[in-house]
Amino acid sequence: MRIAIVGAGGVGGYSGGRLAEAGADVVFLARDAHLDALRTRGLRIVSPKGDVHLPRVNATDDADSIRGADVVFFAVKLYDAETASRALSVLVEHGSPDAVVIPLQNGVEGVDIVSGAVGHAHTAGGTCYVSAVIAEPGVIRHTAMEQLIFGELDRTKSPRLTRLLDICRGARFQSMLSDDIQVDIWTKFVRLSVFAGMTCVTRAPIGVTVRHPELFEMLNAAVAEGLAVAHANGIQVPPSTVADVAEAYRALPPEAKASMLEDLERGRRLELPWLSGAVVRLGREVGVPTPIHSFISAVLTPYVNGALN
Repeated sequence: MRIAIVGAGGVGGYSGGRLAEAGADVVFLARDAHLDALRTRGLRIVSPKGDVHLPRVNATDDADSIRGADVVFFAVKLYDAETASRALSVLVEHGSPDAVVIPLQNGVEGVDIVSGAVGHAHTAGGTCYVSAVIAEPGVIRHTAMEQLIFGELDRTKSPRLTRLLDICRGARFQSMLSDDIQVDIWTKFVRLSVFAGMTCVTRAPIGVTVRHPELFEMLNAAVAEGLAVAHANGIQVPPSTVADVAEAYRALPPEAKASMLEDLERGRRLELPWLSGAVVRLGREVGVPTPIHSFISAVLTPYVNGALN
């Protein structure tokens, strides 16, 4: 099975690197200095799960040169997704007859973007829990979480994803073939929008929010808002999610940051419109109030395009 990674940043670089480490046939579609580093120095992962240096990896910026892909992990940031999705039709056209694209974007709109590019038959659903960033070109710094979840949109256990699961189980991350991937995507959305929002508004890793009761109460209220929006949209995110998030974030390394905070600190664009901004927008459409996410979205909006504007 050949696996193409579109977007070799924190999520794509970490998961693709771990798969390559385990012997999988992986090719990265990357760009700029990161691509140059991958070609000349390979890929290095720094992680509490164990460091690895892959001195030679298959990396390119030309989707047309990638042939025979069976699985494509689409791991670009949401603000780049529409533009980057143009490469997906090329990868599927030159891929295996049953090639499948699995979006790993934050938020809940990745499936629609992918299916619009390659059609429903070549689209599955996916989500992940990985705290990782490009520390420097060619180097991925992983700090916490490493779970990859994927599933067919019709909830079947297809041969193509069952085979992918077997390959992923050989890598040093957790993997799961979902029974209902839309629920898993929305559950991640409810959880991550809070993690990203709270670490950004405090300008601090998650340990600060966990240690301060007023902030932790705010976090729990924001989770409840996201849960209410999911239920109003007909997505059965488990009611235990509020308690689950509280427990999970207490257990995280206190230095863990959302990638959106990393972007904020570096003056990069933010995925805010697809996280807290989307909670507000989707809540408004179904009549669910979202005051905490509205606050998060309002105070971060001046930074959404990068530096303060």
